[in-house]
Amino acid sequence: MTVLRYTVPPENDGCKLGLFLRMQGVTAGLIKSVKYDGDGFFADDRPARTNELVHAGQCIRFALPPEHDTSVVPQPVPFSVAYEDEFTAVLDKPAGIAVHPTLNYPDGTLANGWLYRLRQQGKDGIFRPVNRIDKNTSGLVLCAQNAFAAPLLAGSAHKCYLAIVQGTLPLGPGRVEAPIARRGDSIIGRCVRADGKYSLTEYTVLAAGCGHSLLACTPRTGRTHQIRVHMAYIGHPLAGDTLYGGSDARISRHALHCGVITFVHPLTKEHIRVESPLPADMADLAKVEGLPAPALHDLPCD
Repeated sequence: MTVLRYTVPPENDGCKLGLFLRMQGVTAGLIKSVKYDGDGFFADDRPARTNELVHAGQCIRFALPPEHDTSVVPQPVPFSVAYEDEFTAVLDKPAGIAVHPTLNYPDGTLANGWLYRLRQQGKDGIFRPVNRIDKNTSGLVLCAQNAFAAPLLAGSAHKCYLAIVQGTLPLGPGRVEAPIARRGDSIIGRCVRADGKYSLTEYTVLAAGCGHSLLACTPRTGRTHQIRVHMAYIGHPLAGDTLYGGSDARISRHALHCGVITFVHPLTKEHIRVESPLPADMADLAKVEGLPAPALHDLPCD
């Protein structure tokens, strides 16, 4: 059971408990759940109501309520854990595995694998991904371990992707600012179109070979297939991305990897950075093209 504790600072003396909790990042939904599904709130070990006033120096504590049941079936699915604590987890997903069950991928997903890992450890819990990546995109997925952490992580997370695109681009920074819309009546495909939603991708060309370039990409908006669509729009589709004009002669999936995630820890407020090197298929392509392995610690992610 996870118990959260806060000491009331002088500047919050006389504040209502509910407002004090909201100021600590506790959502209204979680406050309601603690009141009605959990053990309630305590001020210096005395039960307290949310409309009561708190005073400087008081210790406010509450236990997170039990998790609700989930319909996701635990299954052994390959992935690794890049970072984990009581509030957060960063999973490193191989290409070819969907993040969560859908109509097309009802099982065998990262969610199934995470539930299996929890159950093997004798733990309860559900799968709360803060960011999602395409089935054939590899790399880091940030997850919240509880309802308290989820909204705080969502507000602080930043991602940097590594991409290998076709063609030679000049070294250095660039940006693509172009609206993205659904392509025709396709469920999957997207395109740049004037009536689309505002979309911005910033990138840095880290290395360029004879036929491919290695990029670090930061999507400033969160559109479906954003990096893939924007790179194709400027005439440099991702290697292997046949949906958007790339060739799969050298790699069998689109060459995109979430290599860096940063976030502010929901409890300690520490800035945390997690990195994942290029997977084998992208590393092999880079080596053949003479593209040096990127120095992940040098990549900006904010």
